[in-house]
Amino acid sequence: MNKVILTGNLGRDPEVRYTQTGKAVAGFSIAVNRGWRSKNENQQQPTVDFFNVTAWDKLAEFCGKYLTKGTKILLEGRLQSRSYEAQDGTKRNVVEIVANDIEFAGAKQRQDNDGGYSNSGYAQNNRSSGSSYGGGDDMVDSGHAGNKDEDMDIPF
Repeated sequence: MNKVILTGNLGRDPEVRYTQTGKAVAGFSIAVNRGWRSKNENQQQPTVDFFNVTAWDKLAEFCGKYLTKGTKILLEGRLQSRSYEAQDGTKRNVVEIVANDIEFAGAKQRQDNDGGYSNSGYAQNNRSSGSSYGGGDDMVDSGHAGNKDEDMDIPF
């Protein structure tokens, strides 16, 4: 089984691109808090791990439209490794998370009087409010691992 579930904040705005066949693909990073205990101290020391995330098709478009740097999300997907040739001709290996479902995990945002957005502090029921977007049955399987398809030519 290959399943990854993470909660964290976007480390950068999603970058949405389109393949030659018209498929949307979004790339972004997620910052996940992690603690560890040092041998000398009995206190937990905070640290952050950054993971690269790729989303495809409608989920990619959702990410580009609704997610921004700092947004707290719950992400479900799979771990995938792939390789590609960089512009300088070197072969690169990448391990990334391919998202299947993304939900908002932070406070709901609302528009301020000055036109900006701020956290409203309201709790949010992700399932019933429509703030979750996953592939579902209408999502095309994005099993691109190991394919020589032109869809894999976009490194993030």
